[in-house]
Amino acid sequence: MKIEVTAFPRAQRGSSANRRLRVAGRVPGIVYGADQAAQNVELDHNALMLQLKLEAFHASILDFALDGQKFQVLLRDYQMHPWRQQVLHVDFQRVDKNRKIHMRVPLHFLNADICPGVKVGGGVVQPAMNDIDIQCLPDDLPAFIEVDLKDMELNETLHVLELAMPKGVEPVTKLKHENPSVVSVHVPKEIVIEEEAPAPVTEIIGEVPAEGEEAAAAAEGEKGEKKEAGAEKKEPAAAPKKEPAAAEKKGPAPAEKKESGKKGKE
Repeated sequence: MKIEVTAFPRAQRGSSANRRLRVAGRVPGIVYGADQAAQNVELDHNALMLQLKLEAFHASILDFALDGQKFQVLLRDYQMHPWRQQVLHVDFQRVDKNRKIHMRVPLHFLNADICPGVKVGGGVVQPAMNDIDIQCLPDDLPAFIEVDLKDMELNETLHVLELAMPKGVEPVTKLKHENPSVVSVHVPKEIVIEEEAPAPVTEIIGEVPAEGEEAAAAAEGEKGEKKEAGAEKKEPAAAPKKEPAAAEKKGPAPAEKKESGKKGKE
């Protein structure tokens, strides 16, 4: 897949000049490498944004058109605005066809759903890396590396040195020495826990009150209810006062005396 990038020479430098470029819909950039002097360039922002969404744009040899000349480059870095969909700066490296390049390319996992570890063993494919650092000549650079999982069994792990690399492509030296895992097939931990050590009810018994404790708590609750009921009963008894009763007794007394007085006179 051929991808062409169109750029223009950039004369002005500095943060103020770059800010003006961004306002005008341009992206400041730089091209370096291949034993040539670095050159400041500018690119159309919208066209660059569309190309950055392509996976191949990040791991392919690009045809770079600049000031009437064409040469090959690699995308080496780009900076995005913290929250806007805006490219702030972009870096390209010239390619020398006779020198090996170091590049990170994506991994494409194939046949994950039909491998024995998934279809028969009930496992799940768990990638340990989604891309890999390789070295090769520019003409041998692949857009991606395929990883075929059709023969993977349950609890099997595939390492870097077991990958089928395209011709002329090899992992970088560090990966050769370390040989890290690329992908594995395992039963998810949640399923393993449920099958081997299901959470028993007795594990939380300590948090639930025992029968004796429940009875004691219930008894205490009943006592508390009785106390409250007693308090409610006492409140109506204390409400009426005895003074009106005394007044009633004192009221008829003078009348009786008057009647006795009348009898005496008679």
